[in-house]
Amino acid sequence: MSSLTTEGLTELLEEYVRRTGAPVDILLVGGLALQAYGYADRATQDVDGEMAGDPEPLVNFLREHHIPADLGEDLSRWSVVAMPPGYRERASVLLEQPGLRLRLLHPIDFVIAKLRRGTDLDLDDAEYVTRCFGLTPKAVEEAAAAAIAASPKDTALFLFRTTVQVFCARMADRPHTSL
Repeated sequence: MSSLTTEGLTELLEEYVRRTGAPVDILLVGGLALQAYGYADRATQDVDGEMAGDPEPLVNFLREHHIPADLGEDLSRWSVVAMPPGYRERASVLLEQPGLRLRLLHPIDFVIAKLRRGTDLDLDDAEYVTRCFGLTPKAVEEAAAAAIAASPKDTALFLFRTTVQVFCARMADRPHTSL
């Protein structure tokens, strides 16, 4: 399976819109978002994002093209830890044309999305975005606090808080260098 780029995804989505007439609106959250943030070497083979409407027809189309997709209508519900309120409003438009819109999470919301999952790769991705956009540990802590306040009470919040603390300590220990 070859790497997927935002350009390659755009071409496929244009074909899907032409073929079906169905509009596509995706808020990218995975490796494709990282590419759009400027991390050109971040390879990915799938599409991760929040999508308006029923994702099943598009997921089936992408599968026909050997592209796995994790698409759902509410990114905040992908974890017990909610996304910070207002994440959709803070998203920027990467591409907009008739029937097709691709959006990106605001960098601080992307970091929180990655910290909610918390794998080593997610932490590396979050670190890249914090350095690239000059995000401070305080900004990450404030966004995490907003996410926790919007979340149901659950023991998973303890793990998230710990992940945020470790991540912010790691940020503070590394000199800020521009990419």
